[in-house]
Parts: sequence; structure tokens; C-alpha cells
Amino acid sequence: MLKFNKAMVGAALTFMTTNMMANNTTDKDFNYVVDRFSDIEVLRYKVPGFEELSLNQKKLVYYLTEAAISGRDILWDQNGRYNLALRRLLENIYTGYSGDRRSDDFKAFEKYLKQVWFGNGVHHHYSMDKFTPEFSREFFDAQVKALPADKVPADIDVLARLIFDPSFMAKKVNQAEGADLIATSASNLYENVTQKEVEDYYAAIKDNTDQTPISYGLNARVAKVNGKVVEQTYKIGGLYSNAISRIVENLKMASAYAENDRQRAVINKLIEYYTTGDLKAFDDYSILWVGDADSQVDFINGFIESYDDPLGMTGNWESIVNFKNLDASHRTEVISGNAQWFENNSPVDPRFRKDKVKGVSAKVITAAILAGDAYPATPIGINLPNANWIRAAHGSKSVTIENITQAYDEASHGNGFNEEFVPDSSMRALMDDYLFITDNLHTDLHECLGHGSGRLLPGVDPDALKAHGSTLEEARADLFALYYLADPKLIELGLIDSPEAYKAQYYKYILNGLMTQLMRIEPGKDVEEAHMRNRKLIAEWALEKGAPEKVIELYTENGKTYIRINDYERLRQLFGQLLGEIQRIKSEGDYEAGRDLVEGYAVKVDPKLHREVLDRYSHLTIAPYRGFVNPVYRPVFDADKNEIVDVAVEYNEGYADQMLRYSRQYSTLSK
Repeated sequence: MLKFNKAMVGAALTFMTTNMMANNTTDKDFNYVVDRFSDIEVLRYKVPGFEELSLNQKKLVYYLTEAAISGRDILWDQNGRYNLALRRLLENIYTGYSGDRRSDDFKAFEKYLKQVWFGNGVHHHYSMDKFTPEFSREFFDAQVKALPADKVPADIDVLARLIFDPSFMAKKVNQAEGADLIATSASNLYENVTQKEVEDYYAAIKDNTDQTPISYGLNARVAKVNGKVVEQTYKIGGLYSNAISRIVENLKMASAYAENDRQRAVINKLIEYYTTGDLKAFDDYSILWVGDADSQVDFINGFIESYDDPLGMTGNWESIVNFKNLDASHRTEVISGNAQWFENNSPVDPRFRKDKVKGVSAKVITAAILAGDAYPATPIGINLPNANWIRAAHGSKSVTIENITQAYDEASHGNGFNEEFVPDSSMRALMDDYLFITDNLHTDLHECLGHGSGRLLPGVDPDALKAHGSTLEEARADLFALYYLADPKLIELGLIDSPEAYKAQYYKYILNGLMTQLMRIEPGKDVEEAHMRNRKLIAEWALEKGAPEKVIELYTENGKTYIRINDYERLRQLFGQLLGEIQRIKSEGDYEAGRDLVEGYAVKVDPKLHREVLDRYSHLTIAPYRGFVNPVYRPVFDADKNEIVDVAVEYNEGYADQMLRYSRQYSTLSK
């Protein structure tokens, strides 16, 4: 993920694309499903192994989780300037409501509030469209009138318009070709500036001859003040000072329980970065962080994901606290240990390969807390840092979050997906046997090697691909993983036991890219989210380029559309060909070619096929989107010494209960 971007999370976040299917044994004693509303299912995840950590490691995890949750308000405000005020208003109405909670209006209001909680604001976390209320304006006005005067915000008229006027701040992030992407996006990363003004501002201050450039714009809002374009930096004493101060307080507490001097230096350098806002300090922190291979407990905390910036520069705030799954990490260690072989044999022009792959480390982790842009919806893999020069000179750190993939898997048993979309019983059997491991291997290869592969040519601006950079970067990493899933090297390394296993992942990936991910798109809408665009680009390009040989076919049977892959070996060659072209585009900064790929293959939707997919999904019990509630960590004190003697983990908090508690205990920014 690290720009610490969606490679620190940016080149580096891979999200669950479909419901995972596997043959694992279901944990019947743990209730994974917490809530279901609209197009969303909320799950909980277990934290196996936490009890086996030492007391100091538990304390370290506890204070890091407190630092994580303390940044919650930052993301809400980044997502929209009225989100915090709206959240407080909706929660005051919800908790103070004295009427019939079974009424249609209240149920619709509760659904809307749950959607806003899940989106960390008024816009859907994936489609970027604004949520549509199903309660009446009259109901809303009556509830506002019933509130005490001190709980009615001064900007109530603006908030009412935000809820009920579909044209007001309609899109969190607009990616429409030809539009002013800043002026037409509702995210709060820019103020009173146009896209051209921002691009001109950074063009004037960037030094493209610098071989170790800072991640320009990563931790700042760009605004026009007194007619001048300026950066307003996120730091103590700057924007979000109160929230960042509380993060830092908990980081200082965590530092006292660091496992070793290197980890303590990582935490202290992050504190310095938050204190000064200096992006050079962030680079120093990233270098220290990627070099910490010995600590079992680890974390990310910062302005990382740039997907919600129309220009792909400013990082959304997020945090994940985790610890290494020692038994499961063998798989990723084998992959990272052979990183140079994969790079040397990559199907890209040798000019764009790394001569020497440095410092690639990978592990399987257990997530302990999800926060900010990783909550409630979360990635299943992370690769950081995002800065290309740090990756080249110091390496990268990749993780697969296996307790999250396990929760997805456990909650997906018997959902009917295979029976509806995979008519071939032999393919269903192959998916039952191998989809779980190939899903994890795909994530491993995507994060461990895909994002860390290749290199920019000297003088190429890392932001040259602009609004299309995130889509193309995710496509590059996915193609790297897809290409190597079919390589005999994986059998040689003992990572998989069948030369046929990769076909399960190929089939699922093409099915998802061409069809099933359309369940997440509203009728008449384009594909907007970068990961969805990435998958559609790859699948549509392969369908078109393989058409003369009928490598992939769409066919109809009993009025339903299915896919058929006739030549898996040729499909692998097509993946390699596209990987080579996208690597060239990135290495050379070829914006025009990148734009043509994205706009030509990744955006537009066939309305007839879309309608069919939506109809078929309507008969299944599958939510298009899933997210999580966090466990609750409670320090256990010795009454006499007032010392923490243990940290207990609990899994009994509901979705609404957790959201309301977070608002009570971690509201750090006033709006």
C-alpha cells in the first residue's frame, strides 16, 4: 500500500472481488455475519494467536489499535467537508428517536445511517455515488425539530440538501474523461481550485531530475487562499491537528513496548513525520519500516491510499495493526525469496525490468484492527511502500491478511454462486479444490512481486499517468500474478500440487471481469472504481485479442450467458502480452496509451448483459459488498499497582453499537 499509497496501500491494496469459495471446514461456533442492509453484509473476523503473544506484545497491539481508531474522523472529513456534521446529526436523531422504530420511515432512516457509516461519509465506498434516502423529507424535518437546540447544527439547510438533493455533491470522485476532475468531485482534498491550477502548481515545484523524490501532495489539501494556490499540510499544528495529536499520544505509548530498537525507531520516525508534516521524514520512516523484518507485530498508519484523489496524489488516512502468522508465512517467504527469478523471467521488455530486486519481504498476517480507509471495507493484501525509488533501492514489504480471507470464506459457504454462474461441473470441482489456495497465491504474487516489479525510466514522473495511474498499476500487478499462477515454477517451489490449479483462478477472474462484478454497478452507470476497471480492462482486452482463436467465448444457454475458456495456455500468453504493454506505459510515462487502454476497455458496460447479471444475482443471497466490525480490546488492570496485566479480546460488539461507540470515544474533529 505505501505512496505508504494504495501501492502502500496503493500499489498495493488488493480488494476481495467476489465471494470466496473453498473447501475449508466451517467454524460453526463463531458467528461471522453481524448485519445485512442494502447491498452490504457486515462480518466479524477472529484474531487467532493473539492470546499467545507476550504481555508486552499485547500492550503494543493495544496502543497501536488506539492510535488506529483515533484517526477515524480524518478520513470522514477527507471524504467530504460536511460528513462529520452529517454523522453527528444522524446519530443524534437515531439515538434520541422516541417513535415507533418499526415504522417504514425509521427503518429507511436506519438503513441510510448504516450506509453512511459503511462509506465513512455520504458516498458509496465503491461506486462513489451518493446514497439515496428512502425516508421522507417530512420525517427528517420532524426529527430535526424534535432535537434539543444544541444538537441542531448551524448548517442544517446544507445538510438537508446534501441528503435530499441528488445533484449536490453527487460524486465523491469523478473520473469522467474530459471533465474537470477536481471541480466535479465532492471529496475534501481540494478547495477552490481547478484541475489545471493543481497540475500547474505541482508541475512548478516538482524536480523530475531528483532520483529520490518525495511523494508530492501525499499529506496535504490544496487550496486557493487570497488568490494563491497553497498546500495545507496534515500535521500537528496544521490540518487535522487534534486527531493527529491523539494518534501521536498512542504511538508514544506503543513505542515503550516496541519489540526491538528498529521497531522503536520506526514508531518514533512516524511521530516525527506527524509532528512536522515533512514528507522527507515520511520517506525515512518508510525506509525504516520496510527494513523491519524481525518484529512479529507490525502496522501501517498514515496518509496512504490515493484512489480517492481524482489526480491520484493525496493519501486517504488509514491504519491496519497486525502480527505475523508464523506458520502460514512459509508460502510468501518462498515467493519473496525467489523474487529475482520472477523478475528475470517476466514477459516484459528487459529495459523495464529491475536488474536487481532488493529487499522484497513477504508474510501472512493476522489483522488485529482495521481503521480509516481500511474499515469497514478492507484489503486482503498490502504491498508497501508506494514510492518507486524506495522500492527499487530498499525493497518492499508485502502481506496477505489471511484471517480476513478466512472470514470471507467461512461466510460464503452455500451461497449458490458456483451453481448459478459456473455450469461446468468439472470446473466447479476444480474451483472447490483450488480456488482458495489460488486466490491466496494470486494475492501473494500481486502484492509481493507484482507491485514491486519493473522500473521507471530515468526522468519519468511517477504521476505521469494521472487519473488512470491507479487502474493501470492494479492491472500491472494483477497481470503479473495471473501470468505466474500458470508457471511450473510454482509446482517446483512446492506452492501448489497440480498443473491444472491455475485454471480455477483464470476462470473466476475472467468471469468476474466480464460479468459478475457488474452486480456492483447501478443500471446505466459506468465502471468507476480502479480495481473494477482493472479487472474489466484485462478481461475485455483478452476477450477481444483472443477472439480470432476463440480463446474466450461468451455463450448463451437457456437464456443465460456463460463464459468458456478454450485455450488456457494462449490466455496466459495474452496476459503476458498485456503485462508487457502496461509495464512499457508505466516505465515510459505514456499517458495517451494508458488513457486509451482504460477508456477503451475498462469503463463502458453492456446494458443487456448488466441487466441479466443483476437479475441472476437477485435470486442469490450474496451481498455485493462486505466489510467488518472490529474486535474489542480491553486492558486488564492490576487493581493494586494500576498496571496492565493482560489485554482481552472480545467479539460481541454489533455494527451499530461499534459505530456509535467510536463516535463517542474517538471524535477528535469538530464540525
